[in-house]
Amino acid sequence: MIRVAAVVTAFSAVLGLAAVWAAGSGEQVVAGLSQNRIAITANFVGSEILIFGAVKREAPIPPDRLDVVITVQGPSAPVKVQRKARVFGIWVNRDQVTVDLAPSFYAVATTAPLDQVVSATEDLRNRISIPRAIRSVGAPSGIADSQTFTEALIRLRQASGLYVMAEGSVDLSEETLFRTRVALPANLVEGEYAIRIFLTRGGQVVDQLDTSIVVRKEGLERVLFQLAHRDPVIYGLLSLFIAIVAGWAASSVFRYFRQ
Repeated sequence: MIRVAAVVTAFSAVLGLAAVWAAGSGEQVVAGLSQNRIAITANFVGSEILIFGAVKREAPIPPDRLDVVITVQGPSAPVKVQRKARVFGIWVNRDQVTVDLAPSFYAVATTAPLDQVVSATEDLRNRISIPRAIRSVGAPSGIADSQTFTEALIRLRQASGLYVMAEGSVDLSEETLFRTRVALPANLVEGEYAIRIFLTRGGQVVDQLDTSIVVRKEGLERVLFQLAHRDPVIYGLLSLFIAIVAGWAASSVFRYFRQ
């Protein structure tokens, strides 16, 4: 009985050492940002963030290829997508689908084509690609091709620079150091922007790091934004007053130069 107990104890110790070795042989991403706050002012024309980092490991580099995938996601909200049709020669809105949640901004940067660095299963699990980041659960029963509305939303936001797919834009050196730049357009929505960094090998995610940056209006823009949402009546009256004063001033200047 004592001998059996000793064997069991030794076997448990071996399993414990194996678990420690496996944990120590893993890879961990360490990253930083060039800025963690973006201020939207009157002369804001867009910005750019530098995302950089390194891979921390305590074991030799595995033989499989290492890849890095970085996503930047803005605040999400429901979006109504309408389809126009010609009725008696006039274009009118005919069908409408509400996308449950769509990011206001979404960028994906990778070291190689996305389908080569992330498997379909990992993409579904982590919602990495642009279509996976959009949640569209239900649609009106009378619309059979509801998926086309989501595709149209993606095309429109890609054209306006709000959805970006930058394959091969992440520089990876010696499977250790990486960096990329993500351009942010001028028409950003205020809020917290989530940044996710994935390390993948053979299409499988081996580590993930989450961080974020804050985008908010500053100065007069923030005052007007808060006034429009908290006191819309006062904001409307103030806008009307400014319009009247501006019109009167323009008229006075015009009469002065005519004399």
